[in-house]
Amino acid sequence: MPIVINLDVELAKKKMSVADFAAAIDITPANVSVLKNGRAKAVRFSTLDAICRVLECQPGDIFMWVPEQGASAAATVSVGE
Repeated sequence: MPIVINLDVELAKKKMSVADFAAAIDITPANVSVLKNGRAKAVRFSTLDAICRVLECQPGDIFMWVPEQGASAAATVSVGE
């Protein structure tokens, strides 16, 4: 997946355990693990808000887009031809 989740980096910066973080944002430690390991398919804005509030960070500190290897750099589209 081209979206990389850097939640573990932000948790380490704050020296916060997964259990403490899960309690602070009101989700289960198992769901924090799903986020940390990049297995989440979606994140609610309310959860993202809680993550950023607790970690005192921006969404861009948590999520990073990385192009997939082997994908073309850009697609060419002709309009009106």
